[in-house]
Amino acid sequence: MIHKTPIAVLISGRGSNMRALIEACARPDYPARIVLVLSNRPDAGGLEVAREAGLPTIAIDHKAFGKDREAHEIKVDEAIKASGAEIVCLAGYMRVLTPYLVNAWHGKMLNIHPSLLPAFPGLHTHEAAIAAGANEHGCTIHFVTSGVDEGPVLAQARVPVLPSDTPETLAARVLEQEHQLYPRVLADVISRLHPGV
Repeated sequence: MIHKTPIAVLISGRGSNMRALIEACARPDYPARIVLVLSNRPDAGGLEVAREAGLPTIAIDHKAFGKDREAHEIKVDEAIKASGAEIVCLAGYMRVLTPYLVNAWHGKMLNIHPSLLPAFPGLHTHEAAIAAGANEHGCTIHFVTSGVDEGPVLAQARVPVLPSDTPETLAARVLEQEHQLYPRVLADVISRLHPGV
């Protein structure tokens, strides 16, 4: 029986990468199980997806904390720790994190970003790649550090930028790669954190 490391998934929207992780964790041979899906937006569509999958969910609305990001993160951190999670996966979590949460989960918090970092950090990456005339684009999974989209890169997947691409068509191809890459990299990180388990 394979040991399944408990993980928390943080989302802000529909949670398409979360779905990929849910599907991976449902496999008997996959080394993780989701013990919490947390959103900063109570109306995030991904929360309902997680509930339908029988997963524990919680929404901690950042708006209730005004501009005090750390106060919000303290509550988020408490919820993650109470769940027993050992690794945190950001999956479309649209918050710039403070050192409080970053330091609490140093080396145990992953993020997926829709570009080949260090190119195109931040938002609107597909538009930026097309505008820059990039020949290729893709996604990056990295450890989270205090700098936005600056943490150590764990893996990348590449797609060509076609002359006919719109931001939407490019985004769709990148998303396919994201859904394959995230479960694979998470399993790899777990194997390094728990060798021989």
